[in-house]
Amino acid sequence: MTRPAFDLSLYLVTDPALVRPRGLRATVEAAVRGGATLVQLRDKMSDDRAFARDAEDLLALLRPLGVPLVVNDRVDIACAVGADGVHIGQDDGDPRRVRDRIGPAMILGLSAGTAEEFAAVPAGVVDYLGVGPVRATGTKPDHDPPIGVDGLARLLPLHPLPKVAIGGIGLANARDVIATGVEGVAVVSAICAAEDPEAAARELASIIGEARAARP
Repeated sequence: MTRPAFDLSLYLVTDPALVRPRGLRATVEAAVRGGATLVQLRDKMSDDRAFARDAEDLLALLRPLGVPLVVNDRVDIACAVGADGVHIGQDDGDPRRVRDRIGPAMILGLSAGTAEEFAAVPAGVVDYLGVGPVRATGTKPDHDPPIGVDGLARLLPLHPLPKVAIGGIGLANARDVIATGVEGVAVVSAICAAEDPEAAARELASIIGEARAARP
């Protein structure tokens, strides 16, 4: 089996507190209508049963639309529900062991924010890197020190894998982030906390497209 194709352009990462007023499914559905190209279900607080229900609900929504669903960290649930992929951080286990658990047909993303972390990425195991945090963000209080847009630009040439920038990215800085050459931006509050998630996603998608077109 081959891994599903994925597009990192506008990568939505969900936040349980931010989506609560509108609902997880409604927020994700609106974001995808606006142009979100990939969705990561991230929820560190819910129990496994509730998380699995959310994952199944999003899969039912997204699969007919051709938008992959990536599960943050919870490898066993990702496998159980048949998610399209898993994203892990530096403290979530050896990527090689995760790959062994999920098999060859699932997407595997890995967070990395330093040259040392880039150098340690095992060859042929990971499909993309989530690079950051670009800026400090309240949706992940335990994040590493921000690397800034300049730090992002310095890291990109150090590894050939596709990369998505994450951490404090929104309408104000998405253009500068895309200008570094990164494949896409991962956003949380810029969509999940927006009054109109569809409109926010559409505006971000437009900025991403314009910034890509302007790259040398």
